Amino acid sequence: MRSADAITLLRVLIIIAAAYLIVAKFNPIAIVLSIAVAMALDAVDGYFAVRQSSSGRVGFGMYLGALSGNHAAAAKVRQFRAKASRESRFGPRIDVAGDRAVEYILWITYTYVGILPLFVIFLVVLRHSFADAVMAAKGTSSKMKTRFARIVYSSNVGRAGINVVKFLAFAYLALMYVWGYPAIIGYMLVTILLAYILLRGAAEIYEAYA
Repeated sequence: MRSADAITLLRVLIIIAAAYLIVAKFNPIAIVLSIAVAMALDAVDGYFAVRQSSSGRVGFGMYLGALSGNHAAAAKVRQFRAKASRESRFGPRIDVAGDRAVEYILWITYTYVGILPLFVIFLVVLRHSFADAVMAAKGTSSKMKTRFARIVYSSNVGRAGINVVKFLAFAYLALMYVWGYPAIIGYMLVTILLAYILLRGAAEIYEAYA
């Protein structure tokens, strides 16, 4: 198993543990930290995939530089990310599967404990099912060609934005459920997150048919 795939599996295990902590109304600080670690590891597995494909020529500093907008570093990282996708039969899809598993587990958990309505899961599952299907036929997000899809979905800003919103929404819902934080803020964050998810799904479908 590649290091990147092992980290993806670790992310899923951490979020499963976090789900049980939520249901048990355990200390929300531990829950928030678990969610933060699981989401932070999403960047780490990408680094290990690129590092392996580059035979160690891409260090963590260069990888962070690429994420922060350094054009030279970004070009080199894109090159080795594409190489990693070619060399690994399942790697890119396992990464997507890990992302979906982490997200679905949290959506289902918050619905199970009664703080989110069922239609939210329906929206998320429908969006991911159809958008992932058309993108799997088209290729990975690193191959996006249209300007709309690159800005909304595959750019560093787009990727960072969705991860920040996901963390804020999922972490706040834990505080809302366990400590009784105001529900209106949680529902506002969920609304923003759903809008962001649907917009990115539209970008994937637009890219596939463009």
